[in-house]
Amino acid sequence: MKKDELYERGRAMREEMFGQPGVRTIDTADDFTEPLQDLVTRFCFGDVWSREGLDRKTRSMLTIAMIIGQAKPDQLKNHVVGALANGVTKDELREILVHAAVYYGLPAVSDSWRHVRQALEEANAY
Repeated sequence: MKKDELYERGRAMREEMFGQPGVRTIDTADDFTEPLQDLVTRFCFGDVWSREGLDRKTRSMLTIAMIIGQAKPDQLKNHVVGALANGVTKDELREILVHAAVYYGLPAVSDSWRHVRQALEEANAY
């Protein structure tokens, strides 16, 4: 993989937000998973997350809200960790869940609530 500015910026952001687990998936990528890790590193974090239009905290809050609607618990738990690193509080996460209940429905949000709580507990932020 050719390293460039987008890659380096994306890798640094992944490490800042998710710690060592955030870059472990890059470092352990094989020929099958490397294209996904490259896409996530360059496009997601090196480009989109690095844009100046929104700060990281706002991007984290938006991401959490969208993932709740997609019902993707693993991604939700990962992004709770990133959100905490970006300054999102437990109270703000709770308000996102309450707000999401109006738009996504109680079954989706009920499951998401459990996953967010679990992520907060694992991050010693509960």
